[in-house]
Amino acid sequence: MITLVKKAQPAAIAVLRQATAFKPKRIKASDGLLPSAAHQKQNPNSDHNSGFAVDLSHDPVNGFDCADVYEQLKHDNRVKYLIFHGKIWSLKNGDDVYTGSNQHNHHLHISIKPECGSDTSNWFAWMGEVPKIKVLSSIKPLPKKKP
Repeated sequence: MITLVKKAQPAAIAVLRQATAFKPKRIKASDGLLPSAAHQKQNPNSDHNSGFAVDLSHDPVNGFDCADVYEQLKHDNRVKYLIFHGKIWSLKNGDDVYTGSNQHNHHLHISIKPECGSDTSNWFAWMGEVPKIKVLSSIKPLPKKKP
């Protein structure tokens, strides 16, 4: 069993933020870093528990096709393994059939090598330079409720 951490590794956070920077309109419904209680129970050895994994939603309509990302990330030395659409890939074993209960049809799972947990450099280099993310300079307060 992998011990649950309270915060994802910087590399996993960077993957999620960079995916959104490249494709801000992409669907994020299946995105994830740390596991839910149900996920922990189902898979106590998940790399999500250690913060070394990230899930990205499959949204080809808005330009984020996980089939393409799966193929491209096979060439990234930071990747431990990938799971998408009933396939699992690792450098050691190549592509294989994924036999887990969740076939990952709606998202791509990326597990990151432990020695790469702090690497926040561009995870999507084939897409170009990471776009700058605009940050709100001020937050407007909500209107007061009428009595």
